[in-house]
Amino acid sequence: MRTTVGIIGAGPAGLLLARLLHRAGIDSVVLESRDRAYVEHRQRAGILEQGTVDVLREAGAGRRMEREGLRHDGIELRFGRRRHRVDLPGLTGGRSVTVYAQTEVCKDLIALQLEEGGPLLFGAEALAVEGAEGDRPRIPFRHQGREDVLECDYVVGCDGFWGVARKAFPAAVSRVFERSYPYAWLGVLADVAPSHDELVYARHDRGFALLSMRPPVARRRPCGEAAPLSVESFVSRLYLQVPADARAEEWSDDAVWAELETRSATDDGWTLERGPITQKSVTPMRSFVHEPMRHGRLFLAGDAAHIVPPTGAKGLNLAVGDAVTFVRALVHQRETGSPGLLDAYSTTCLRRVWQAERFSYDMTTLLHRAPDATDFDARLQLARLERIATSRAAETDLAEAYTGFSLD
Repeated sequence: MRTTVGIIGAGPAGLLLARLLHRAGIDSVVLESRDRAYVEHRQRAGILEQGTVDVLREAGAGRRMEREGLRHDGIELRFGRRRHRVDLPGLTGGRSVTVYAQTEVCKDLIALQLEEGGPLLFGAEALAVEGAEGDRPRIPFRHQGREDVLECDYVVGCDGFWGVARKAFPAAVSRVFERSYPYAWLGVLADVAPSHDELVYARHDRGFALLSMRPPVARRRPCGEAAPLSVESFVSRLYLQVPADARAEEWSDDAVWAELETRSATDDGWTLERGPITQKSVTPMRSFVHEPMRHGRLFLAGDAAHIVPPTGAKGLNLAVGDAVTFVRALVHQRETGSPGLLDAYSTTCLRRVWQAERFSYDMTTLLHRAPDATDFDARLQLARLERIATSRAAETDLAEAYTGFSLD
């Protein structure tokens, strides 16, 4: 099998990359080790930066997002039982974010790829990347019980932290920068309307809490498959800071609601809506960057190259930036004959990556309480939050980072 760009992994980075290449008239093949059902139901959060929304629209993948996604023009910070709203468009010249789960982004891109794009092979396990230093890299892979080889001009590894692509980088050229945090997130899905119409980031002495949501979904009424769809079915997505070794089953529903209520409480009569919890999971917190993001004709994108703690909502958006950067560089080479942008791929991506790492770290340390935190540390957090609430310059810095760093 032969193609121009071999893509390992059908997460958001790989799927968007394939879509953008197709729109540019460049052929590709996507190898995904999991089956389609797994990819389409892999639960991930989804706060889309303004730039990500624009890219999906331009790629022809924004129709359902426009219909079902929730545009948010602000976020709310809570501390000391007070509330402060950050007006995103007012501070950034009109930029906002959209709540639309990564799961749904992947569904949209998969449907487009299967209908219009090149081969997307599910259950195709990439075994290695060979010959990245030459002009014909190869990806040996196993599909439907048979072994085959995908020959490419370029390979882009979008196969996550545990994938084979990054392992193909020689140890002599690889540098890893990472930090593990001494806490995790307990995330729950609840069948209840959100208690606030925008995301709430709450700092409390007992730990961080986040009140988020999923877009309303249509569900069939219980009287049968042929019944009309209900108008709305609300889902709240809620998070609590927990110890790094916590297990989801240790938390009863009542304990989750009680802790969320305590950490997000205010003095103005606001109340937290409760409902049936349908899912619980624990997410570890870490920062990770692999440099460089290119070796020969092998490029890394998405979680294969970098991971951010979820506080800054940057993971999916960084993957989009990587995909856009690669396609622009390849198109530039085709049109001008110059490999300059491809040669600069790693440097270009890493500028944005490190800004996102910085912002995610800042948000994480601003809002979470470390196990060894002192009263001095707590006072510093409150002082930083007070600064954001009272200084337009500080608030603008947060809003600009939250709505996204430029893809240009």
